[in-house]
Amino acid sequence: MAKAKTNYTCSECGGISNKWGGQCPSCNAWNTLVETVVETGTNRYSAQHQGLAQSAPVLSLADIEAIDVPRFGTGIEEFDRVLGGGLVAGGVVLIGGDPGIGKSTLLLQALANLSKIKKVLYVSGEESGAQIALRAKRLAVDAKDLKLQAEIQLEKILNTLAEHKPDVAVIDSIQTVYSDALSSAPGSVAQVRECAAQLTRIAKQTGVTIIMVGHVTKEGALAGPRVLEHIVDTVLYFEGDTHSSFRLVRAIKNRFGAVNELGVFAMTEKGLKGVSNPSALFLSQHDSPVSGACVMVTQEGTRPLLVEIQALVDTSHLPNARRLSVGLEQNRLAMLLAVLHRHAGIAAFDQDVFINAVGGVKITEPAADLAVLLAIHSSMRSRPLPRGLVVFGEVGLAGEIRPAPRGQERLREAAKLGFSLALIPKSNAPKQKIEGLTIIAVERIDEALNRVREHE
Repeated sequence: MAKAKTNYTCSECGGISNKWGGQCPSCNAWNTLVETVVETGTNRYSAQHQGLAQSAPVLSLADIEAIDVPRFGTGIEEFDRVLGGGLVAGGVVLIGGDPGIGKSTLLLQALANLSKIKKVLYVSGEESGAQIALRAKRLAVDAKDLKLQAEIQLEKILNTLAEHKPDVAVIDSIQTVYSDALSSAPGSVAQVRECAAQLTRIAKQTGVTIIMVGHVTKEGALAGPRVLEHIVDTVLYFEGDTHSSFRLVRAIKNRFGAVNELGVFAMTEKGLKGVSNPSALFLSQHDSPVSGACVMVTQEGTRPLLVEIQALVDTSHLPNARRLSVGLEQNRLAMLLAVLHRHAGIAAFDQDVFINAVGGVKITEPAADLAVLLAIHSSMRSRPLPRGLVVFGEVGLAGEIRPAPRGQERLREAAKLGFSLALIPKSNAPKQKIEGLTIIAVERIDEALNRVREHE
């Protein structure tokens, strides 16, 4: 029997190479080439497999009526927030996360709520019907109208979608689905790409909303080809520690809403419950002020969140002092320490510096710079910051403090939660006084440190 012909496909860009190499020749990514079997046979994009969307006549943009996309809620407020207000007919959502973090639990709860007003279908490729029924019983959800199919063959799933015509369908998970048109194994680059493309085509042509569950790699990225994220309309990531009861769902891509929206959930015996005041999760409860702790206001999509930044500075006993950051970018920490030395005269070259964002939240915006430096300065002096202080602002390499977007919303959120003193960039100073909040507007990092000392 002749040996099957193989080539190497890049898991990042989908590029094909005839021989293996450490670097993809198409996108220059390292260690992404995976051996796959060369597929033979009829063209997949023949008459029965046309494009992802039906062809339409060429129109002038001015003649096309711009209307809001109608949405329908899932009955879970935090989930709807991340989706941009709810699900969209014909939309394709990809949700990924670590094993056991709660993806299937959240979707089962959402489908149970939707089954009261919509036709829904749950396609499980990883669990049997009995396992899902047991989970539904444990969560105490009303799932009598929820249709279930345990299947991993794409063609049978497509036939079920055509026969039952559901409004919402969940595919759990896309890595377990395979097509008979391809000879490679389920989970391979070719299978994941082809199955996702065919399901997306059905969604666009029939108007069914499809939610696909995706596995993640050990680095936290979605497994399979990167083109998977480009095909779908919305990409959601589950974040959080499986040992903690709190979960974060973040929107990375959303064609129908804002990106970087954040949904906060608590894992309970009855499933995932939305958290109405998420700022309380990211603030430590201290009986008295402690050194090295500073509260900042970060903006996650349209939601301002108060997060406590903790710093520990200790004398280093190693030739190279350690710099460790959890929840914030580590390279930025080294840059901020250089700014602190150059423009405020405070050196930390012989000190170990540890930074942590309370609650496991990941902060990516530079508005956390000022809070990080104040927490470091407080730990070095072993003196707590003023009670009721909240800060935000980006610190530049020249020592200037730059404004953060949506400063008014951040200040109002801080005042609502009882904070009385705000240290902010001068450009973010409000024109009208905010009741109960004293504003300190600064332009440089040395000025910010001096003003904090005055209020201690």
